[in-house]
Amino acid sequence: MPTVAFHTLGCKVNHYETEGIWQKFKNAGYDRVEFDHGSDVYVINTCTVTNTGDKKSRQVIRRAVRKNPDAVVCVTGCYAQTSPGEIMEIPGVDVVVGTQDRGKMIDYIEEHKNKNQPINGVSNIMKNRVFEEMDVPVFSDRTRASLKIQEGCNNFCTFCIIPWSRGLLRSRDPENVLQQAQQLVDAGYKEIVLTGIHTAGYGEDMKDYNFAKLLRELETKVDGLKRIRISSIEASQITDEVIDVLDQSEKIVRHLHIPLQSGSDTVLERMRRKYSSAFYKEKVDRIKQALPDLAITSDVIVGFPGETDEEFMETYRFIQEIGYSELHVFPFSRRTGTPAARMDDQVDDDVKNNRVHQLIELSNQQAKEYASKFEGEVLEVIPEEYFDGEDHILVGYSDNYLKVKFEGTKDMIGKIVRVKINKAGYPYNEGSFVRVLDEPRITDKVELSS
Repeated sequence: MPTVAFHTLGCKVNHYETEGIWQKFKNAGYDRVEFDHGSDVYVINTCTVTNTGDKKSRQVIRRAVRKNPDAVVCVTGCYAQTSPGEIMEIPGVDVVVGTQDRGKMIDYIEEHKNKNQPINGVSNIMKNRVFEEMDVPVFSDRTRASLKIQEGCNNFCTFCIIPWSRGLLRSRDPENVLQQAQQLVDAGYKEIVLTGIHTAGYGEDMKDYNFAKLLRELETKVDGLKRIRISSIEASQITDEVIDVLDQSEKIVRHLHIPLQSGSDTVLERMRRKYSSAFYKEKVDRIKQALPDLAITSDVIVGFPGETDEEFMETYRFIQEIGYSELHVFPFSRRTGTPAARMDDQVDDDVKNNRVHQLIELSNQQAKEYASKFEGEVLEVIPEEYFDGEDHILVGYSDNYLKVKFEGTKDMIGKIVRVKINKAGYPYNEGSFVRVLDEPRITDKVELSS
């Protein structure tokens, strides 16, 4: 049986797609092995969101070539899409496929074996208007299932390369989304995380169908689904209809990731974001009414070109005002090929790092404040794994995205478990087991140990 090994860099979408590519290899009779083992084929799924992403991708590609010079090395993903020429120049790379046509990968590998010539299978992503179907009926490495519902982005923020690596927005057929959601629930998953490049932009390329309708149909048409989590939603996508759905839903969890990037209107303008801080706050206030005790997480970039001390303080004060449950803070990174990389007034690294630390401290403080509201309460947690190698302490996420550790047994993994929060904290909350919600066991299809 031929073997294949995968290495995934970057975001949740890449991890989802690696699983989708693995399904194709599996159906073609391949066996999956660990990346640091000898393998007939290595697939590296690359990231290009920063220049460092490119660099890490190149390091992993070279590692695979060194590991087994006779293996077929196949490179896919965002870096492959934007810079196929650069990758083809790395000695030992045999096949390059971008962020589409992954279905042709195995054919390209066969063709390469016959002709012994490197193959560049990357085509112009900007011409693509069709969502590439990749089914993932079961995930090999986790208890939470992602479901990719859309691809691409039309926003062209000045710091971001992603439209060039992923193309323009295109949505997955609603029938296929519902069908795959049902498949995941049938395989034992209680929670589905809706994911994409611009997730809640789903349906913007469709007539008479949108993200709110999809949420409604997932709730009403998928038997046995307990939790729906939205991986990310832009302030501009929080429509009245979406707010109504959140208000009425029994299954959408009390956690939303709403990217902010900056709380300063002048910086938002330079970033070419499509909202002001006042617009963002108005949406958050309305959503908090629909979902009391909502956890809001976010992304913030500090040190964007030209960011003054005053603009940074505007962001700082705005974050204080919103009250997040956790922030992901990034120093601005000059991504070659984006307008922001060419802007004047680039901010000094020391200034950037100082600002990052200030926001991380603020984030930690807000995370603890948010978690402390739930001390003494019972939350529903889906344990995902053992905590740090301890075989009796489980760790997982509550519906409102608190990371909870508690004493439990292996058969609880993947189920919904009621846990009392004894001690709130960050990054972990300590709890004690109350009971498992009455449900059948997760099926054997989910190999939790692998």
